[in-house]
Amino acid sequence: MTKVYNDATLALAGVLRDGMTILSGGFGLCGIPENLIDAIKESGAKDLTVVSNNAGVDEHGLGILLKTRQIRKMISSYVGENKAFERQVLDGILEVELVPQGTLAERVRAAGAGLGGFYTPTGYGTLVAEGKETREIDGKWYVFEKPLHGDLAIVKAYKGDRAGNLVYRKTARNFNPVMATGAKVTIAEVEHLVEIGELDPEMVHTPGVYVNRIFQGTAYQKRIEQRTVRPRAAAAV
Repeated sequence: MTKVYNDATLALAGVLRDGMTILSGGFGLCGIPENLIDAIKESGAKDLTVVSNNAGVDEHGLGILLKTRQIRKMISSYVGENKAFERQVLDGILEVELVPQGTLAERVRAAGAGLGGFYTPTGYGTLVAEGKETREIDGKWYVFEKPLHGDLAIVKAYKGDRAGNLVYRKTARNFNPVMATGAKVTIAEVEHLVEIGELDPEMVHTPGVYVNRIFQGTAYQKRIEQRTVRPRAAAAV
């Protein structure tokens, strides 16, 4: 059975539903599954729980699903670039679980590895540890964190082959690989879809065994979340 679909809407067909938990790859606005996010918006799916390092910005990334109020709960690390997120949290519309960045990645990795959880010193003695098991190990206190499982993972890669093997570029490699492992179904969008055998096996970051569906995306915007520039040096006289 082929894993290749023509577009995001077809790739999501029969998988996307109300109330599901979605693991979304990307780091800031880099390496985000733009086509899949747009297709989720158009589907009207609601009451979603989304696990992502960040919440996008108001008009791009996961921000567009917040704007349409299709997300019920966000589990994230960094959410400071999204005014809609802030308003919805303050108004009691959106539930949020803030997780330290490394802990978030490891909780998803634990889900993909079939682990029951892990101990980490991060967050001990803070609000992060409230209601969680703590344990002293070799004189240091740790917090027990449970895995984060998803019903669906949506990821974006630079290249992928028809078997679902994926290669990411640079910053896009931060969260996409781990998200691809932690869900029941993983859908990947790629900039370049190639034939089996065209990818160097040594360069594959996500093996095709983790990917259920794949398609070649289009019209990527690749926005910059925070553009920082410095004054141009004065011209020599």
